[in-house]
Formats: sequence, C-alpha cells, structure tokens
Amino acid sequence: MLKFVICDDNQTTLNHISIMLESIFIKNDLDAEIVFKTPTEKELLEYIKSNPVDVLILDIQLSSKSAGLDIANKIRENNKDCYIIFATAHPEFVFLAYQCKTFDYICKPITKERLEETILRLFSDINDKKSSNKYIKLDNKNTIINEDEIQYIKRDGMKIIFHTSSRDYEIYSSFAKLQNKLPNNFVRCHKSFIANINNIEKLEPVSNIIHFKNNTTCDIGPKYKKELMKGVNSNGNIF
Repeated sequence: MLKFVICDDNQTTLNHISIMLESIFIKNDLDAEIVFKTPTEKELLEYIKSNPVDVLILDIQLSSKSAGLDIANKIRENNKDCYIIFATAHPEFVFLAYQCKTFDYICKPITKERLEETILRLFSDINDKKSSNKYIKLDNKNTIINEDEIQYIKRDGMKIIFHTSSRDYEIYSSFAKLQNKLPNNFVRCHKSFIANINNIEKLEPVSNIIHFKNNTTCDIGPKYKKELMKGVNSNGNIF
C-alpha cells in the first residue's frame, strides 16, 4: 500500500486535496492511503523522521517562498525513493522544483482531473519499474506492496498470503507462478512458505523456525534448508 502525505499551509486547500485524493483512490481501486496531512513544515519533518512515506504532495510556498524546496532537499538526503509532487500557485519555481527529483508539478487551483492524471501516471511508473523490484503488484486491482514490508509469503490452499508488518494481503495464485516474479531476497524455505531474508531477525536451524523483525515466525522445511542458508549467506545476512 502506498502511503501519501500532504503538506499545504492553507487548510482549505489541504482538505480539498485530501478529499480529491480519497475519491481518486476509490474510483480507480488504488491500494493507497493518506497517512498524514499537515499545514506546517515542522510537523511534516517530524512525521517523516520516523514514518515511511511513499508519496509527498507539497506546497512550495509555505512559511517562505522556497520552504517547500528546502523541505524536499532535506527529504532527499534520507529518502531517495519518495515521489514528490509539488502543488503551487507560483509556476516560476518549476525549474527549481525539478532539481529535487520531482515527479510532477501541479499549478493551483488544482482540479481533480489534473490530480488524477498525475496519480495514475505515478502508479504506472511504479508498475513499470520491474527491474528495481521495489514494489510488487499483487493483482489486477492495482494492489501494490513495498517489498521491504513483506515478512513472508504463505500458501494456504488456493490462496497466497503476503504477510507484512502491518497487515495480510490475499490473492489466488500458486507458488510456481509467483517465484519467478520475486527478487532474489525472497527464498523458498518450506513447502508452504517463502521468506524475505532481508527481514529475518533470527534463525533456529535446530527447531527449524525463522523469526522476523515484527515478532512473527514461519517454518523451515528440511528439503529447503540448504537453499535457504545459501540465500542467507549470499546476501551477507548475519544473525
């Protein structure tokens, strides 16, 4: 699920963007949510310090004419992958904005049609980045998961369950179809489990249990133990 954050010092505009976004998510069946919105740059920076953000819609002119640009540059120091969309009534900043690896620049007043075009293009861009394997598309409903959030994948009958740090996602598929689409850090560890070795906290090879960073576990099958350990060692994991 993509996490959106909005920052605009005009409360009316902030609410307007929020309402339009929610409508776009519902209309296009997009797996996204607004996790935070604020009229102040201070609250924005405090939130981003300790929370993951996938998409930021940011007004350039906050407390000063270039405050939004300063914030974008600070975010880029720690988050290279966040999509930044600038919203402003000052088109003269457009060239400066793109220096911050900006995904798009929307002039105010923002219309739903213009915002929707940007959001759909953003989702398309994510889907096209198959080589980076940063996001995994689950189904034909634009359900997208950041691979870093996945702890393990479980087969339960005809269903495949993606267990993440926050919730479970279910699709109907098979491990055979799925495995070829997954990046190398996803390793089959059991007839019913695929583990994201980047999120393993501890391995218990005697009791055949994998512990993940969110205090969940999955089993190791004897048939798959050798391949699991090979994958763990090749990725430089030390427990």
